[in-house]
Amino acid sequence: MNCQKTGVTRLLLTKIPFYKELVLMSFRCENCGYENNEIQSGAQVGEKGVRFTLIVETERDLNRQVVKSDNTSVKLVELDFEIPASSQKGEITTVEGIINRSIVGLEQDQPLRRIQHPETATQIESFIEKLKKLKELETPFTLVLEDISGNCFVENPNAPMIDKKCKAQYFARNREQDHELGIFTKEEVTGEKNTDVMRSECGFTLKDLEGEVLQFPTNCHGCGSPCSTNMKMTNIPHFKEVIIMATICDRCGLKTNEVKSGGGIEPKGIRIEVDIKEKDDFSRDLLKSETCSLMIPQLEMEVGPHALSGRFTTVEGLIIAVKDQLNDPQHAFIFRDSEESRTKTQFEKFIQKIDNSMRDDNQPDERLRVMHYERSFDQNEELGLNDINTENYQMS
Repeated sequence: MNCQKTGVTRLLLTKIPFYKELVLMSFRCENCGYENNEIQSGAQVGEKGVRFTLIVETERDLNRQVVKSDNTSVKLVELDFEIPASSQKGEITTVEGIINRSIVGLEQDQPLRRIQHPETATQIESFIEKLKKLKELETPFTLVLEDISGNCFVENPNAPMIDKKCKAQYFARNREQDHELGIFTKEEVTGEKNTDVMRSECGFTLKDLEGEVLQFPTNCHGCGSPCSTNMKMTNIPHFKEVIIMATICDRCGLKTNEVKSGGGIEPKGIRIEVDIKEKDDFSRDLLKSETCSLMIPQLEMEVGPHALSGRFTTVEGLIIAVKDQLNDPQHAFIFRDSEESRTKTQFEKFIQKIDNSMRDDNQPDERLRVMHYERSFDQNEELGLNDINTENYQMS
């Protein structure tokens, strides 16, 4: 695009640990020396958008790796400075790299601007100095990344421990955002209305499927090979109806199971706290929904709702699932082969903590605490409840 002659583009499909597949694209022209690097997501668009809010306080925070897709907007809150998604291509960079690229973009037209619009050039020069000051970390600043495709990522340098400086919020996309990503409903494409599974039209409801095992084709999450998923609706005593889905891949041996609610969303959220008294408590049945997070304060461990998906298991099974995910070869090499011995050591210590917790014979008083609470606006937004229309919806 610089000299209009032929250059070479190299493509590499890779996977970033704790993230997903990416296509790296590197272009170089031997005629004029022009170079350009971009990334594109190699995975499907996420079910929800994501918003990362990072408090930058130290040099280590400046060096955090950041993955930006083509749909990622960037905002520096203290400077009220926003970079729209349409103005930058996807890339793998750092927090400092984002600031540097912003500075370069603003300086690009300054020579001409100083001649034609000197006052504007002076204001931009002053703003550039503010951007440079951010890198000196005289005061903390806030970086917000928002991606409607759910395909951006901010490195946690303290993984697998809790990232106290970075908060991830998932949100449901609206119709305009779906269209921006090229996602349309069948009704929008064909003009045909989708028909729900109702007794009046199909002769049965989900209740009639209870106890039946349904099977449908899918692709393995591990190797991408065709396999089958078994689905069954069941009723958990003293709780409600749930849908259990299990997948086994004959090619790579991957086994997954997920649980989804068969009913609606409750009016309030719920927080359950339980102290483990003895080893028998590890056998407690446990239902984790796909919007449920897990926290073990004694291990300084917090697992977000999207990390383990929904599942019906035991306390021990859930902890083992966390350990297995950390030990997965796709994830573990970021620590096992890390050049930073400190990162490698903290990962190994954390795994040891999990092992010790499974052998812990301490017997504190057992308490089971169940608390219902009103959801916040952001939590309702993640569930898609804020804009839901419950009146005259047939007319909308």
